[in-house]
Amino acid sequence: MKITVIGATGMAGSAIVAEALKRGHSVTALARSEEKLAKLPANANLTTRTQDAFQLTTADLTASDVVVDAFATAPAQAYLHVDLATHLVSQLRETTTPRLAFILGAGSLLTGDDHHLFVHDLEQAPEAASFISVPQNQLKELTFLRDVDNVNWFGVSPAANFHPGEATAAKLGTDELLANDQGESGTSAGTMAVAILNEIENPQHHQTRFTVADN
Repeated sequence: MKITVIGATGMAGSAIVAEALKRGHSVTALARSEEKLAKLPANANLTTRTQDAFQLTTADLTASDVVVDAFATAPAQAYLHVDLATHLVSQLRETTTPRLAFILGAGSLLTGDDHHLFVHDLEQAPEAASFISVPQNQLKELTFLRDVDNVNWFGVSPAANFHPGEATAAKLGTDELLANDQGESGTSAGTMAVAILNEIENPQHHQTRFTVADN
């Protein structure tokens, strides 16, 4: 397949690029930094492009089979998560190709006996002010996507601790925050990449979000 990855030099994006190339797909890696793009491992199936994702047109997007939104930004501009999702959707109304894949936050998952949003736990952290706008806006992004019924999209949320690392055995869920048998709630970038490529190659989720965690 032809797969475009937005935010291809970040933790999640670079892992997705690597996994897609390993499986023989043709990948276009987009990022804002030419210097960071140059550090991606050379591969005959990899094309890199310095690109402002907000300038992507319908023609740009429909040249691929799948577009993965692995965009990340500073907490002060966390609203851009919502803005980029709305831009991508606006360019692809009433289409089926490409399929849009969104990496969403763990804050929109449910947890506890009362099934409350995990973002409310995050808001109680002493250092919350330094990061909380990101999970809050990723929740708004999912809320927006759940009303989109004429674009081919799916979303994936990691567990509580989204961290660098190779893929491990994984468990999948829907809307509940997952943890392993030791009570650890984490997802490596490698595990996320495998989950996304599995979904791309064998679609199981349409216009919905699922979650993946290290087992």
